[in-house]
Amino acid sequence: MTTMATPAQPGPYCTILGIRFFTGSDAEAVTLGLRGGLVVAPAAPLLHAMIDDAASRTAVMESDLALPDSGLMVLVWNALTGDRIPRVSGLKYLIRLLREPAVRTPGATLWVTPTPEATRKMVAWLQQEGHPTTEADCYIAPHYGPGPVEDAALLRFVQERRPAHLMIALGGGVQEKLGYFIRRQAGYPLAIHCTGAAIGFLCGDQVPIPAWADRFYLGWALRCLSAPRNIVLLPCAHLCMCAACAPPTVAQQGGACPVCK
Repeated sequence: MTTMATPAQPGPYCTILGIRFFTGSDAEAVTLGLRGGLVVAPAAPLLHAMIDDAASRTAVMESDLALPDSGLMVLVWNALTGDRIPRVSGLKYLIRLLREPAVRTPGATLWVTPTPEATRKMVAWLQQEGHPTTEADCYIAPHYGPGPVEDAALLRFVQERRPAHLMIALGGGVQEKLGYFIRRQAGYPLAIHCTGAAIGFLCGDQVPIPAWADRFYLGWALRCLSAPRNIVLLPCAHLCMCAACAPPTVAQQGGACPVCK
């Protein structure tokens, strides 16, 4: 059975790169996200990847709520048009979302995580913050290749548990495609929040990003300074990424070096 969630209705929007971005506050975004559907927060790398990746383009453009997470996009758009649209980061959205009673109810929320270690850190932090989440509420994702993303095991997990909220905490350009697949195939309306690595910044699995850095679009700079380039790609021998960014980036590029490509 295929189901399409009802698109979010109220709120200000602005179409950039063919994507209908929500331009209200993070509080308003969470209110809309709680109503259900696919929520995405495409960063700059994904916006660039959409040029060649039709599956990513479809997932983002057919999402129910797209947040302007890319600080570069917001800065350029405002400079060129004279608009003053705000940036709504995936991190800011997640922080506010996790305060909501609807996602703190036992059994209401499932998580898709990248690794067992990331899962343990996330669950420990969530429990410390008063969430009832356990490792049984988490699905550790396999490696997804380029192109459309489908995961029958995750679909069964969602259909058996029937959560109101599915949090996809994956990077590398796959979360939007995975969320799009689940939204179409779940068979019932649920809210799918594609917040990527944001939970890792909170639980210590990623380099923490202070609120001031996120507010001034400097989260990427802190990550690069804390984890300088230390991965050499073969056979080209380009030294261009850190250990955290290399696996998802190379996967998103279909196994190719992003410099060579």
